[in-house]
Amino acid sequence: MSDTRRALLAALEGGPVAGPALADELGVSRAAVWKQVEGLREAGWGIESTDDGYRVTDVPDFGGDAIEFGLDAPVEVEYHDSIGSTNERARELADEGRTDLAVVADEQTAGRGRLDRGWSGPSGGIYCSLLIRPDAPPAHAPVYTLAAAVAVTTAAREGGVDASIKWPNDVLVGESGERGGKKLCGILTEMEGEADRVKWLIVGIGINANVDTDMLPEGATSLQAERGEPFDRRRFTQRLLETFDGLRSDPDSILDAWREHAATIGQRVRVDTPGGEIVGEAVDVEFPGALIVETDDGERRRVTAGDCEHLRPV
Repeated sequence: MSDTRRALLAALEGGPVAGPALADELGVSRAAVWKQVEGLREAGWGIESTDDGYRVTDVPDFGGDAIEFGLDAPVEVEYHDSIGSTNERARELADEGRTDLAVVADEQTAGRGRLDRGWSGPSGGIYCSLLIRPDAPPAHAPVYTLAAAVAVTTAAREGGVDASIKWPNDVLVGESGERGGKKLCGILTEMEGEADRVKWLIVGIGINANVDTDMLPEGATSLQAERGEPFDRRRFTQRLLETFDGLRSDPDSILDAWREHAATIGQRVRVDTPGGEIVGEAVDVEFPGALIVETDDGERRRVTAGDCEHLRPV
């Protein structure tokens, strides 16, 4: 979105604004204002000319300018109908010195998950990579993965989908045998840092939103499938960005919020770690995101990385 169009929409967020006032505020001619308004109408916006000025009556279902309109978070959105990887694009922008930016796509053709696993990203999803530069040491990076999981779960619950979090980076819906639920979302966090601080951090979030069931892998679900009708992807993305921004502004609140939304705490789990398999009850999570597992012999193990599986109770 051009800076002029972004400024125009920002001016219209509060209600009708007259053409001359818009021209003065934007520092352009009235003809330029009219041209921008016509461009927005062609892009699917409903903009009405009233006695009080221009007024937004309808917002497109999805897209960068639609997500930014009314967004209560200091985040710029770069939107793509289709892209190989939103994380790769975010890394390019990080190298340009950008920050506080979300790369969002309707379709992702070359996504990646943990351990370089492929991630299916068919059209109708929400594929979002958040680029930030937190004032934190590299060791604190995992807490931002937890914050993203809370943000996704919050937005899903507000929309009527009973989602929960499986450590470390999956959002699930319902209980489905030993796996603990159907996968709705995966999260992949990447970082570049120096000895004492994060240089940049990217949280990649892939959500099965309005994806047809036959396009989903086995064991997965979508927002649309769970609710029985298409989800408002624009509002979902806004709530995700707003919630994440609030959490990153108050890191001390992240763990409590994660515990509130977690499916893993209190579950019997098996965690495959680089040092071997750990089996027991997941009893807590500690900063910046370690899972605390109490084994059958009463030992408390602190797990910082691994694949977690929910098990049936003994």
